[in-house]
Amino acid sequence: MDYQDMNNRSDIDLLPIGTVVKLRNVKKLVMIYGKDQIQRRTQEKYHYVSVPFPEGNITEDYNLFFNHNMIERIVYRGLEM
Repeated sequence: MDYQDMNNRSDIDLLPIGTVVKLRNVKKLVMIYGKDQIQRRTQEKYHYVSVPFPEGNITEDYNLFFNHNMIERIVYRGLEM
C-alpha cells in the first residue's frame, strides 16, 4: 500500500502535533512536529516528521520522517483542538 492509499483510508487518523511516540526499531523517543510531509532530499511523502525527544530540533539531519504504521507506542498525545 503506498502513501496515497494510506492517506485516503478512513481508519488513519493522524496524531496531533506535539505527540511523543516510540517507533519500531528506533531507540530514541520522537516528537511529531509536522504532518503530511515531503522529505526534501528524497521527495518521498510521509505521514509525519519528528525530532528527538526531549532534545527537540537539533539540525535538519536529526529530523525523522515516518508513516503511521511505524508507531509502536504512543507515549504522550499532543494537544487536540
